[in-house]
Amino acid sequence: MKKLVYMDNSATTPVKQEVLDEMLPYFNIKYGNPSSIYSLGSHSRTAVETSREKIGSTINAKGKEIFFTAGGTEADNWAIKGVAYANKEKGNHIITSKIEHHGILHTCEYLEKQGFEITYLDVDEYGVIDLNQLKESITEKTILISIMFANNEIGTIQPIKEIGKIAKENGVYFHTDAVQAIGHIKIDVDELNIDMLSMAAHKFYGPKGIGALYIRQGVKIDSLITGGAQERNRRAGTENVPGIVGMGKAIELAYENLDEKNEKLIYLREKLIKGIFDNIDYVRLNGHPTNRLPGNVNICFEFIEGESLLLSLDMEGIAGSSGSACTSGTLDPSHVLLSIGLPHEIAHGSLRLSLGDFNTEDEVNYVVEKLIGIVARLRAMSPLYEKVKEVR
Repeated sequence: MKKLVYMDNSATTPVKQEVLDEMLPYFNIKYGNPSSIYSLGSHSRTAVETSREKIGSTINAKGKEIFFTAGGTEADNWAIKGVAYANKEKGNHIITSKIEHHGILHTCEYLEKQGFEITYLDVDEYGVIDLNQLKESITEKTILISIMFANNEIGTIQPIKEIGKIAKENGVYFHTDAVQAIGHIKIDVDELNIDMLSMAAHKFYGPKGIGALYIRQGVKIDSLITGGAQERNRRAGTENVPGIVGMGKAIELAYENLDEKNEKLIYLREKLIKGIFDNIDYVRLNGHPTNRLPGNVNICFEFIEGESLLLSLDMEGIAGSSGSACTSGTLDPSHVLLSIGLPHEIAHGSLRLSLGDFNTEDEVNYVVEKLIGIVARLRAMSPLYEKVKEVR
């Protein structure tokens, strides 16, 4: 059987056994509809509310401020569209950044077609927004600022507290896409002045297809999905009880011994980065060198294509991802890498390796060893690299 080294935890994580065990009874034993008034349904309702309280407590929010969704993208759509439509009499201006997840960017592009004005903030070479540009972009028509907590590709963590302070001082709602951060970074929505926060369970060892949107009490927001009275009349549809139970257990586990887990991840991350830089030339670390997600490593390898690198790694049993979007039918490199100033030819050679709770030091050594050989082989086929070697 081929060795498997999974280093794509930013894409999704495996469901932990304790999470699965907690979920299983709600598929075929405690299967009642939580909207039903008989006892089988009330068991499900209690489970849903217990998870709601667990999730709220991890970010210092009230349980009633947590609304379950089908994932992070739905939560992003709801936050952006819901505030836009509910507050259009006040203004039509939204501020976001150029490196947001497409769940934000494509939603903003949709709203532009509806007559809303969107400001896309620049970022520096590390992927950090300019707080002065943010302040200068706010107008009397600004109703929402949406800046991601940590970038899904390069791992950079934004100055969330400062952004929240600016938003509050100007009477503007602040939403953050915290899909990559929740479960990995301690978050206090009051301390950070966050009004809405998106999350997804499958990023912290919970099931896919379940997420949540934190909505601070008092935020004026329209519903995205209408129909029944679920989620206190704000998000219609029968609740995904097993998923909600799994999400509650997963977030509980995520914040147990968080500092110890992050210490381990940072050690492995730095070992991986050092191993690559010590043995391979013409490489570039993307994102902030220290203020980044504990398990995120994003590196560009010059003179090779990211897709070729990924396929070669897969043949060695290593799962990672590329910043290039070629696999989705376009030849454009990552919008994030272009926004931090990388030229197309370098951005095309990106590799994201994201470490998680189950990765080991031996796996890091294995990945570095295989990368050395793969990069050498791919560059041997590159005319550009041959020219560079001749100059040297």
